Amino acid sequence: MDPALLERLIALMASAELSELDVSDGAKRVSLKRGGFVVQAPVSYAPAPPLAQTSASASNSPAVPAAADDSSLLKIKSPMVGTFYSKSSPDAKPFVSIGTVVNEDSDVCIIEAMKVFNNIKAECNGKIEKVLVENGEVVEFGQVLFLVKAG
Repeated sequence: MDPALLERLIALMASAELSELDVSDGAKRVSLKRGGFVVQAPVSYAPAPPLAQTSASASNSPAVPAAADDSSLLKIKSPMVGTFYSKSSPDAKPFVSIGTVVNEDSDVCIIEAMKVFNNIKAECNGKIEKVLVENGEVVEFGQVLFLVKAG
């Protein structure tokens, strides 16, 4: 099993407040319980392949590090561990970019977690000031994705 998959399972377990999780993949089986995990069968790990980055994706969603003066901005955070997508398909326009006005029901991105594509809502009103992650980047639970100027 992939270490990234195990991290996703642990995050899913924590976010759903599960006390036990049992997953099988062919001959491999992992049983997770609060306070630790027990591997039921030998598990081999392979390094995760590097994410391919294109110049088009970098120009559509520029990654900008958060600065100290951003404390007055609202934060849109990732509700889960997964892969961040700024658009619904490779040929589509990004959901939002710098300057886009959003409201509580605006879709701002998609996060893929365990082969499920989850539309993420802004849950605030304002204008996108900064995009902090790039298309195809793996994000963590609670990671800030966007900074929004309230308005």
